[in-house]
Amino acid sequence: QLQLVESGGGLVQPGGSLRLSCQASGSPYGIGWFRQAPGKEREGVACISRLGGITLHTDSVKGRFSISRDNANNTVYLQMNSLKPEDTAIYYCAARGSNSCSLYVSDFGSWGQGTQVTVSS
Repeated sequence: QLQLVESGGGLVQPGGSLRLSCQASGSPYGIGWFRQAPGKEREGVACISRLGGITLHTDSVKGRFSISRDNANNTVYLQMNSLKPEDTAIYYCAARGSNSCSLYVSDFGSWGQGTQVTVSS
């Protein structure tokens, strides 16, 4: 199983920005960012194909969040701008054994432990 470690979460004011990082122990294929807010199911936020040529973002974050990757360092990022209180959640990165992009939880077999993002005044 690929080891994934998220970092970069924290407390931020509404309208602020955070950049999350996902460090992998090896070369990941397709990578997804997911989040789970209190009382909610885990939700796909963004995904990126192995080479970075294809990305998807869920409608609620389009124009605000951007996924990217640095394959030389086995790292995937989620830049989060214009943060809203409803973005508050634990954010997870996950890897799948396919090159393609997916926002479906069951498509991913390797998961990090998550990093807390809290957007509050």
